[in-house]
Amino acid sequence: MIKLKNMIEINNLTAEHIDEKLLKKIAEKVLKGEGKKASVSVAFINPKKMRELNREYRKKNKPTDVLSFSDGEKDFLGEIIICPKEVRENSKEFKSDFKKELFSCLIHGILHLLGYDHEKNEKRAEEMEKRQEHYLSQIKF
Repeated sequence: MIKLKNMIEINNLTAEHIDEKLLKKIAEKVLKGEGKKASVSVAFINPKKMRELNREYRKKNKPTDVLSFSDGEKDFLGEIIICPKEVRENSKEFKSDFKKELFSCLIHGILHLLGYDHEKNEKRAEEMEKRQEHYLSQIKF
């Protein structure tokens, strides 16, 4: 019997230093905690490209911090796109640590790929936020 292992692929297309090893560990923890064995791709892109994607897929003509694209495949959950510059702006706005915001975006993206959706209704939003805070609280900053 072949045992499926999670595969986390990270592509940093920015000049921002990203701790890929730690991000992979966080992704593994979330997938394991949610009882899922699957692959996930994570890409870090610049604000211009993020604006294009957000405009094309969400009809919002501005960059955002994180987008998730589900593939619908059984063993491949999909792709998470993160814009570090937007994450940094959020960390300043929320008076938070950049790493904490980055990890939060990764967790948020994975939860979306797993079917959580904070935009459907308040109950679903609370459920997703609770799961996100649960995983975030397990990380040492």
